Formats: sequence, C-alpha cells, structure tokens
Amino acid sequence: MSFLIDSSIMVTSQVLFFGFGWLFFMRKLFKDYEVRQYVVQVIFSVTFAFSCTMFELIIFEILGVLNSSSRYFHWKLNLCVILLILVFMVPFYIGYFIVSNIRLLHRQKLLFACVLWLTFMYFFWKLGDPFPILSPKHGILSIEQLISRVGVIGVTLMALLSGFGAVNCPYTYMSYFLRNVTDADILALERRLLQTMDMIVSKKKRIAVAHRTMFQRGEVHNKPTGFWGMIKSVTTSVAGSENLSLIQQEVDALEELSRQLFLETADLHATKERIEYSKTFQGKYFNFLGYFFSIYCVWKIFMATINIVFDRVGKTDPVTRGIEITVKFWSQHISFILVGIIIVTSIRGLLITLTKFFYAISSSKSSNVIVLLLAQIMGMYFVSSVLLIRMSMPLEYRTIITEVLGELQFNFYHRWFDVIFLVSALSSILFLYLAHKQAPEKHMAL
Repeated sequence: MSFLIDSSIMVTSQVLFFGFGWLFFMRKLFKDYEVRQYVVQVIFSVTFAFSCTMFELIIFEILGVLNSSSRYFHWKLNLCVILLILVFMVPFYIGYFIVSNIRLLHRQKLLFACVLWLTFMYFFWKLGDPFPILSPKHGILSIEQLISRVGVIGVTLMALLSGFGAVNCPYTYMSYFLRNVTDADILALERRLLQTMDMIVSKKKRIAVAHRTMFQRGEVHNKPTGFWGMIKSVTTSVAGSENLSLIQQEVDALEELSRQLFLETADLHATKERIEYSKTFQGKYFNFLGYFFSIYCVWKIFMATINIVFDRVGKTDPVTRGIEITVKFWSQHISFILVGIIIVTSIRGLLITLTKFFYAISSSKSSNVIVLLLAQIMGMYFVSSVLLIRMSMPLEYRTIITEVLGELQFNFYHRWFDVIFLVSALSSILFLYLAHKQAPEKHMAL
C-alpha cells in the first residue's frame, strides 16, 4: 500500500513537471513559431519532467520522504527512462528532422534517419574508450555503460558553462568594468551614423540615375550592329561602368561602416543604461554580488588547480565537512537548503541559457532540430548534475544514489570537471579581457 502511495506522489510530481515543461516550450521557446510537430514538444516536456524528477529524488533522499525501497525503484526507473530518451529517442528524431529538411532524401528519410542514429551510436560508444569511466566487469548492455558516457558529455557541458559563468557573472554585474559613456559620446556617434546613411543614400541615387540614363539611351538609339559597332559600344561604356563600379564599392564600404556604427551606438546606449542602473539600490546590490562572485571565481579556480595538481578529487567537500563537524544536529536541514539552492539555480540558469541560445540560432526550418538538441543537452546536463551533486551530500544520503548509478569511477568525473572548468574559466578571462581592452580602441577608431 505504501508503494502505491509513493508511486502516486511521484507520478503527480512528474505530471506537474511535464506541464511546466510544456508551458515553457509554448510560451518561451516556440512563442514565435507554429508548432507543427507535437512529438518534439512531448519529447522536450518528458525530458524536462524526468530531469526534474531526479532532483526531486535527491531532495527526498535528504528529507527521508518515501520508503527507501520506493526511492530505489523510482531512481532506477527514472534513470532507465532518461537514458532511453537521451541515447535512443532524441538522437533518432534529430536525424529524422535533419533528413526531412533535405528534399532529395524525402522518399527514404526513415532509412537515412536510422543511418544517422547508427553513426551517432558508433561515436557515442567510442567516446568511452579513452576515459577510465567504468569497472571492467560491467557488461556491454549494462546501465553503467550508458550513464558513464552520458556523464562525460554532461560534465563537460557543465564545466564549460560553469567556467564561463563564474567569470562572466562578476564582469556583467560589477560597475568597475563599465566604460565611462556620456551623452556627448552617444550624440557624436549618432551624428556620424546619420552622415554615413546620408552618403549611402546619395551615392545610391547617383547609381540609380546612371542606370536610368543608360537604359534610356539604349531605348532611344538603335543598338550598333556588326563587329565595329560592338567594339565602339564597349569602348564608349567603359568609363561609365568604371565609375559605377567605383561608386558601388564606396557604397559597400559605407554600408559596412554604418553597420559597425549602429552596433557601437547600440552598445553605448546599453552601457549608459547599465551605468544609470548601477546607481540604483538594486544595481548596487548586484555590484556587491559581482565582488562576491569574483572572490568565488578566484577561489574556485584556485581549488580546481589544487585538485588537479595534488589529485584531491573524491575527498570530502569543505562544505560537507563543515556540516558534519560543526552542525551535526542541523546537517539534514543545511544539506537540504544547500542542495536545494544548487538545484534551483541549475535549472533556472540552464533554462535561461537554452532560451537565449534558441533565439540566437533558430529558424522556422531548424527549430525542431534545435529544440531536440536543447532537450539532449538538458538531459545530459541534469544526469551529470546528479553525479556531481552526490559529492556535496553527506555520506548517509548517498547510499541509494551510489547503488543506482553503479560502480562508476566518480573520482574521474570530479577531476574532469576541474580540468574543463579551469580551461573554460581561464579562456573566458582572456576573452573578456581582450574584448574589454579593444572596446575603447574600437570606439576611438570609429
């Protein structure tokens, strides 16, 4: 009876997560597109639902909700379903919709979709060869074979996003990095933009008048015939055609300059708005957060370097050790709050990133493929989050999660995360430094 009650709680929560994923799909991702393939919407919502269910089960582990046997069953079921979606269903439909956009392959799109899926499976399986992610005794069809490879991809994505976010967040929030922009700078740039647009219009008018004149001459005068007539027509039109080609080159150069001026003007307006926003109470609050995150970024880079150099991966996290030693009585509540914050921020941050990415590259033809790719990234991201969050949980709450995940090489994933995080953070620092340094130079050049 208790198993049925526990299962009803899990099913109810999954339905709610599915509904939230459905609404997010309709109101955020596809609000500017017509939904033509409901299977894409269903796959995205199901992936989101089972991904959130894994985080829900982590919370249940800490709070002791549901029987341990029920939690183990739903952990196992949830992992099997999410792996089935990520390894078999989503890659197949991505290949199917890619083939559907190619007219030459319409008649045999199912066959070519299967070929693309088999290609994916080959590279997906070969991915595990260079990494020490499995125990040798696991069979080829075991769940560990799938989750270990999904974990490598997901942890890589997490580390890349975390490294960039740890650097970009203080750079975005702190007013220290803002350039000093005045209204005079904006007006001067806007004046140059208007002058450039006037020059473009003037030169295009000259080209249009020249074309009209040439057309009228061709209609009024009879076209010369014979060999000498053709030579004469070519020699007389050389000067005019050269002038037109030179004017067209000038127009192309001015149009490129106008695009750069427009982007720079928009950037100055955005910077001016950020300066005004930084003077408000909320802006000062985010500026303080920027300093806090900059300290966190330095600490995280330092700890990742220490972990890599001294091979400290797999040891107890400082937060967990502090919980176990200083506040043993409140460890459950503090662990719940800590893991809950990690889960909420992970889901919110990923959804915001996916939305921006979708708007940046999607179109009416590629939207289905892009959504499926986002579902693939989301599922792998959340599966790998479970692998990494496990380290932040006290030992008594890891038991069922470790049993369900199997005998994976957990130390490898944490070490791999540190390596990719360090590379991503240092690359982001270099990129933002160069971008920040070149911005004033570009403004002066324009």
